[in-house]
Amino acid sequence: MTINLHRLDDAFHLQATNEDGLTVETDGSPAIGGHNAGMRPMQLVLSAVGSCSSIDVIMLLKKQRQELKDIRIAVTGTRRDEAPRLFTAIHVDYTLIGDIDEKKAERACRLSMEKMCSVSLMLKAGGIEVSWEYKVLPE
Repeated sequence: MTINLHRLDDAFHLQATNEDGLTVETDGSPAIGGHNAGMRPMQLVLSAVGSCSSIDVIMLLKKQRQELKDIRIAVTGTRRDEAPRLFTAIHVDYTLIGDIDEKKAERACRLSMEKMCSVSLMLKAGGIEVSWEYKVLPE
């Protein structure tokens, strides 16, 4: 797996491209001279946790023949005040929408966070506290 980055301006605006030609843009905050033209790198880490876990949960619920109509995830990170401003904790809040059995929803979220989601497991291995909660809402 390789990601190539190139600079888009004379500050911190970058474009990352994967092997399939798909792109994402990052930038620094205005406080350091960025222009808010893309997500910041630490925001991408939280996005990666949510995206990775979403894939797991969707696949698991589909396998269990659950009628998931939508999934919404809020991922919140807490960072140290001193540099480097590493994450100390990450919390994932799932909202699963559809006709879904409560026990199957809980199991899918638990399996993702404890056994399947490579991103969150990698962060946990690095000492970051990762917590989660879920709720099921009817369509």
